[in-house]
Amino acid sequence: MGSDQISPVAPADPAGHRPTGNATASAAARWFGDRIAAVTELATGRPVSLYGASVLRIGYGLLYLAFLVREFPHRDEIWGPDSPWTPALARQLFDQTGWHSILTLSDSRVYFELCYALALVTSALFLLGWRTRAMSVLFAVVVTSFHSRAIFMTDGGDNLLQLMSLYLVLTACGRRWSLDARRRRLKAAGAGDGPREVRGDRARPLQEARTTLTTVVHNCGMFVIAAQVCFLYGSAGLYKVQGASWGAGTALHYVLNLELFRPWPALSHLVDGHTVLIAVAGYLTVLLQVAFPFVLFGRLKYPVLLMLLGMHAGIAVLMGLPLFSGAMIVADAVFLPDRFYALLPGLCRRAAHRTGRPRTPSARPASVPAQGGPAL
Repeated sequence: MGSDQISPVAPADPAGHRPTGNATASAAARWFGDRIAAVTELATGRPVSLYGASVLRIGYGLLYLAFLVREFPHRDEIWGPDSPWTPALARQLFDQTGWHSILTLSDSRVYFELCYALALVTSALFLLGWRTRAMSVLFAVVVTSFHSRAIFMTDGGDNLLQLMSLYLVLTACGRRWSLDARRRRLKAAGAGDGPREVRGDRARPLQEARTTLTTVVHNCGMFVIAAQVCFLYGSAGLYKVQGASWGAGTALHYVLNLELFRPWPALSHLVDGHTVLIAVAGYLTVLLQVAFPFVLFGRLKYPVLLMLLGMHAGIAVLMGLPLFSGAMIVADAVFLPDRFYALLPGLCRRAAHRTGRPRTPSARPASVPAQGGPAL
């Protein structure tokens, strides 16, 4: 049986009057207020992309550690006192650019070796997530110092890494997959997993304010990182559109024949022989870079990120720019949601089980872990 009550129906306005100006302004004010509340909640509610920030920390720490190890035999020619780009020339450039470097504080070889050892240790500790907040600052100082010391002696692949090292100082990149996170888990287990009470009426508001401030700074840092990557792809794509060689589909042909960027001449010659493939790859590169900022809010971003991964892998192999390609691949990882990274351990266990390896019993996470926690 249906309800016997009949909802009253407002009589139709025979004159067809529209809402008054006051009603329209009130609706617009409510809509604007709802948007402001949503943005405020997004910025202050909880830290976003904690797994993404951890991937950036691990990726860039590993990249720079590998870079320093690879250039260890050539460290003196690139950054040392006997480099062709002498400390005096570097200081003259600093007067124009405003940059500084700890490497130019002394021309002593012993001091340079100590700075290089410090850079190696800092990169390793930042990668592992030990005292992440302090290590992130020290890592940014190290990367900035080495980059600005000999800006003309490297291939430019460390430029993006320098920017990201500065942005990561703002983020809570030690909350996941770090020694700091492991120490917090052990501490919580030793305390019986009980919440830590804040003593005193004054201490509680201070801790809440500190948590809110850390959340806002972290979210702003992640937004700046995402905006930086979008700007890089968008500007690169728009710059390519203006070039006649990219429009003709022959740009990659000229790239593959640059002697400076041919680590494997035979492989470059083999790829260059497929004319149609080269043209399609060139057009696809421009399309992906221009469209990248517009596909981030849908599922189309996943195939786009996969194709960009292949593009950067090709740049690393064919052009011999592994540092640049690695920096871009790590930057792209920030656009993957936390639920993707939370499912990775389970996927790895299933893959190990399929290959015949013994599977260790462990609890499967039902959801993404809580995003709160102390600032690190």
